[in-house]
Amino acid sequence: MTKVELFELIRRDHYVYEKGVREIARERGVHRRVVRQALADAVPPPRRVPERDAPVLTAALRAVVEEWLLGDADAPRKQRHTARRVFRRLVEEHGFEGGESTVRRLVCARRRELGRVSQVFVPQDHPPGKEAEADFYEAYVDFAHGRTKVFVLVVRACYSAREFHVAFLRLTQQAFLEGLTLAFAWFGGVFHLLRLDNLTPAVKQVLQGRRRVETDRMVALRSHYLFETMYCQPGEAGAHEKGGVEGGAGRARRNHLVPVPKVKDLAALNALLRGASAKDDLRRPEDHARTVIEEWADEAPLLRKLPARAFDTAEVTTSRVDSKSRVKVRTNRYSVPVRLAGREVEVRVLAQTVEVVHEGRVVAEHERLHDKHGERLVLDHYLELLKGKPGAMAGARALRQARDRQEWPLSYDRLWARLRERHGETAGTREMVDVVLLHRQHPAVDMATGVEMALGLGCCDAGAIAVLVRQLRFPDEPRTPLEDLGPLAAIGTPATAADLNPYDGLLRLRGAA
Repeated sequence: MTKVELFELIRRDHYVYEKGVREIARERGVHRRVVRQALADAVPPPRRVPERDAPVLTAALRAVVEEWLLGDADAPRKQRHTARRVFRRLVEEHGFEGGESTVRRLVCARRRELGRVSQVFVPQDHPPGKEAEADFYEAYVDFAHGRTKVFVLVVRACYSAREFHVAFLRLTQQAFLEGLTLAFAWFGGVFHLLRLDNLTPAVKQVLQGRRRVETDRMVALRSHYLFETMYCQPGEAGAHEKGGVEGGAGRARRNHLVPVPKVKDLAALNALLRGASAKDDLRRPEDHARTVIEEWADEAPLLRKLPARAFDTAEVTTSRVDSKSRVKVRTNRYSVPVRLAGREVEVRVLAQTVEVVHEGRVVAEHERLHDKHGERLVLDHYLELLKGKPGAMAGARALRQARDRQEWPLSYDRLWARLRERHGETAGTREMVDVVLLHRQHPAVDMATGVEMALGLGCCDAGAIAVLVRQLRFPDEPRTPLEDLGPLAAIGTPATAADLNPYDGLLRLRGAA
């Protein structure tokens, strides 16, 4: 019997059969207080839940949670701990055996003053393989050089909720186009409709309603892959039109970028994001009956096939190489081989790199500079010039940048100093240039090892280092023993020492003259 049914019997006993409170309590086996509650209202009052302590959440664990929440003060606003993230970290890192509601009460107690406004949305059905949503979100990452803001493009399949994430250092048009190209390749096909925000790389002007003036490169990308675009309304209203990708971005940032990840470089960050996407394929979204990867199996065959070749996302321009063997790209300069000074070259600007092409061949490739008035020089591009101008080697800006990028080991400076002691300033520097030229034939790691070996053996010249590095790279290659003279053995040696008396006589005659 439910409590509502009990209240009905009590009320009937009193109001129909005119029984008293004590009599009803005795017959029904309840307290008189319950009888009075039933007579006052047919609906039982809500059950009061007493405040209970959580013995499994020890003082040490509470201190850990407090430390995490206090640490969020220095973290980006969208990369702070949620109650669920705190619970999962306690389970994974501290073996917590309590429930999530216990942790949620503890976290909420600190944030009671924060109110949230609820909004109501209309549930939507998305046919498989038809629609996807794309957007950028910001995140912070701790690289070796410090905390850096990155821009992550996320493309989300509307039906299966499968997501692709890729990070860039700047939100440029090349990054946007390259990100979509990588996403299509990762999904293995093209969605029929792509729902987008009004991003500058795609939209030049927002007109009335849904009309947009798109950039030429965006139109070319859409023509290449033959998908349709739908641009959302500007502002917050547009964010609700692609709530799936907005929620997916927030979920990925909270679960995979909290705490702020520490990675070596952008490639390591994207590897982390790819691993997170593979892990997310096994999850079951809240409003789905199956996992992401199970629903993706229904969606994948319905995508449009990829074209035979990927879209070329590079921005192609031409530039003349200046007298310092550099090309200018916007406000930054990049070095090229000195033999191209004064010539016109083709420059391909990509999201992360800048390529210089001459006569159909890439002659230089640089990491793209995103700040203004920067310069990126490669020492290898100037070696032929430094061979003829060895005095410029010590102050070369390309050498200083090589040291800054840790591409010039300390052993090279020791070798250079020894070469100058042995051959003089000019000849020793030329010999050092010959050593650096060996990088065109051998990997940098083997070169550094070969230089260390040469310093230890005292054979400090380019020829000896070349032999040592070749022995490192090809240890099984047969070596000629030092006592084997090869073809020179056929010449033979004189049986007796040569007679130098006639030569001494000539010297005496010269002295008499």
